[in-house]
Amino acid sequence: MNCSFPNGLHLFSTHETNGGAIEQQLIPPRADMADDDIDYNIVFPDAVTSDRHWHGTKEPVVVLLGWAGCRDKHISKYSSIYNEQGCVTIRYTAPLKTVFISESFGYKELKKTALKLLEILYDYEVENSPVFFHVFSNGGFMLYRYVVELLHADEQFGSLRVVGAVVDSGPGSGNVRGATRALTATLGPNVSPVLRYVLLALFAVTVFLLRVVLYPLTKYIHKSHYDAVRERPPGWPHLCLYSRADQVIRHRDIEAFVESLRHKDVPVNSFDFASSPHVGHFRDFPEQYALKCRDFLLACMKDSEASEMKTRRRVQSQ
Repeated sequence: MNCSFPNGLHLFSTHETNGGAIEQQLIPPRADMADDDIDYNIVFPDAVTSDRHWHGTKEPVVVLLGWAGCRDKHISKYSSIYNEQGCVTIRYTAPLKTVFISESFGYKELKKTALKLLEILYDYEVENSPVFFHVFSNGGFMLYRYVVELLHADEQFGSLRVVGAVVDSGPGSGNVRGATRALTATLGPNVSPVLRYVLLALFAVTVFLLRVVLYPLTKYIHKSHYDAVRERPPGWPHLCLYSRADQVIRHRDIEAFVESLRHKDVPVNSFDFASSPHVGHFRDFPEQYALKCRDFLLACMKDSEASEMKTRRRVQSQ
């Protein structure tokens, strides 16, 4: 089945997953079609599963923002945590060139992507549902940064109700070695040694100059994702999942980020898996990881509903 929506032509392949949920995948447009679409996947729960978990109320929409270089088959394993809870899920991973090149050189290309992701909620008419984010590494957090900024400043999205966010293996700040390791893993074994060396050298020099040496000046033009969210964080609760064994993102960066949110009275929890590698916590501790995500989502939903109830009572009493 194909579907189209008014904000541009979006074609989808639709099928039923093993759990009965309905999944739609964006079919990349032809050359003669609009070239500003983004490649994402959306999964709708079946009515029985949704009603069993949410008892007739609006089920959450969980937006998963993948790490640089991850494939949809990897991130879909995470979305299954929420699909089994009767949630709608949207999966998206930013292109490598955008994460490692555009953002490194200060081009805010991901801001346009963030806008399109939020517009998807209106395309599917789920803008009145609770929204929950699950963000992976710096690649996902870069995009999350622009989502947060749009929700702060754009009146169009003022009605969206974000209830919380899980941040997995991020964010990191000014870590040239970690960024180079991430790019090395992303390039994979198929890239020739010479090309690999050239790309890594250029990337390391660029990051070191723009994000370390010149950052006291360049931050006024393009602030890092780490500093942007830390200095003006959203008010919804966060859960940061990380590991001291992470060789890409320094654990002290994540711990400092958590503390900065606490100082600004943002509800935040964290958990150190201690031994798992970068974005490998779910692989090494699947049951514990899934339980933490589900429990946090439920806690966020309860807090949001309680807050909404207080607001209604206050309005009614006026």
